[in-house]
Amino acid sequence: MELAYYSDYAVRLVNTEEPARNKDALTSVDAVRELFGANGQAARRATDADVTRFRAVRARLRAVFEAADGGDDTLAVDLLNSLLMEFPVSPQISGHDIRDSDGKPDWHMHLTDHPSNATAGYAAIAAMGLAFHLTSYGVDRLGLCEAAPCRNAYLDTSTNRSRRYCSDRCATRANVAAYRARKRLETERATETGRSADTAQPATPRTER
Repeated sequence: MELAYYSDYAVRLVNTEEPARNKDALTSVDAVRELFGANGQAARRATDADVTRFRAVRARLRAVFEAADGGDDTLAVDLLNSLLMEFPVSPQISGHDIRDSDGKPDWHMHLTDHPSNATAGYAAIAAMGLAFHLTSYGVDRLGLCEAAPCRNAYLDTSTNRSRRYCSDRCATRANVAAYRARKRLETERATETGRSADTAQPATPRTER
């Protein structure tokens, strides 16, 4: 099963909003349809009513990432379980559309949703994909970007659990900001040291004539 593919549904939806910047890209049915990517058939089910429904699911998925990022594993799991119960899926074996080198079906697990609307279908796959990622790699692999004010969601797939940023761009920006902060601190310390030295230096005695 392509865990990264399914779990990315959750990341894509959460990152349509940047709360700290007061930005929201999820403002139309076209924006909803874009989230489905290559799944055009599912995207065509979307209507204007799904915009509001998608935003509600987005808030619940972000809450999962926030709990995980804050180290509250139990809360993250409870929040995700509530989504799984509300938006169930059925696993099925697939492979008719994928062939191996011998021309035989490349059998693999596929998630099939039974949605009443586009939001239910998307939420089911996003929640299940996130659940597979969480149980396979750990709750601490769900994070929020540390490059303020970004706070985009990401899935840490690094070998040493070292990821802290949602993208190379944010990592570079954070590193540059940290470097500049260190240089400012060094300059301030050097200035304070110079002032202290001037204050501590004894006055030159006056020569009597």
